[in-house]
Amino acid sequence: MTTLTETDAVDGLRDALGLLKDREQVAERLLASSAKHSFDPDKELDWDAPFEEGKWFWPPELVSLYDTPMWRRMSEEQRILLSRHEAAALASLGIWFELILMQLLVRHIYDKAATSAHVRYALTEIEDECRHSKMFARLITRGDTPYYPVSRAHHTLGRVFKTISTTPGSFTATLLGEEVLDWMQRLTFPDERVQPLIRGVTRIHVVEEARHVRYAREELRRQMLTAPRWSQEFTRVTSGEFARVFSVAFINPEVYTNVGLDRRAAMEQVRLSGHRREVMQNGARRLTDFLDDIGVLRGVGRRLWRSSGLLA
Repeated sequence: MTTLTETDAVDGLRDALGLLKDREQVAERLLASSAKHSFDPDKELDWDAPFEEGKWFWPPELVSLYDTPMWRRMSEEQRILLSRHEAAALASLGIWFELILMQLLVRHIYDKAATSAHVRYALTEIEDECRHSKMFARLITRGDTPYYPVSRAHHTLGRVFKTISTTPGSFTATLLGEEVLDWMQRLTFPDERVQPLIRGVTRIHVVEEARHVRYAREELRRQMLTAPRWSQEFTRVTSGEFARVFSVAFINPEVYTNVGLDRRAAMEQVRLSGHRREVMQNGARRLTDFLDDIGVLRGVGRRLWRSSGLLA
């Protein structure tokens, strides 16, 4: 099969979503947006303000046990405590994912001209992700909760993935990690039931991640048209497997132990929860629709995405 060059991709080439945009023009716009709408969390947020009594650390509808039999037996205080620990677990997951993402971005630009806008924006995104990781770490400390690392198996899989991933696979994984959390955070930052500090953290993350999503989507469209067929197929399979890993890693079982719940019973109720399944599929829908449009959700990859629970 003859593959398309990147020059072809900006010279009238289109996919199901229309004409591809010029890579440099996209990057220039994202750089301009970064200059206007970037934040220093250490200065923007009031880290010393006390938490407000009775407020949540994550919207209750997004807490994993919401509307399960166990949830209905829990006191309001225990529910809020669970939201506090799940917010810390998600922040911990975010740090793990962003460390992988930063390495993938460095690999992506390693052979490209450092003076291009495309590379300059990738470096800008890495700056953003450094701040986000520090912000999440500070949030965990401020919340007086443990750091919740992913399992040893997932940690090892992450190390393997960031080493062997192709460029389209890297950007597919990037979108998976960013868009599900982004959907949840867009529900969180305007929610007045939630602690002001949590709302501030999610607001910053939503604003800056919007640029990251745009960059990754545009590049993935290009890669799915220009990459060799083997790379496209490899992306379909690895993205489906990463979806399976991500869906499991999204809940850290230790949160249940740390709030006084039976961990195995809690995990089983989450597994059977129709509400939780709907939340995860709603969070992934915008992404899965996009991936379907550009040809990622095909064959074995589609079956893996279904088994992850993120695709209906």
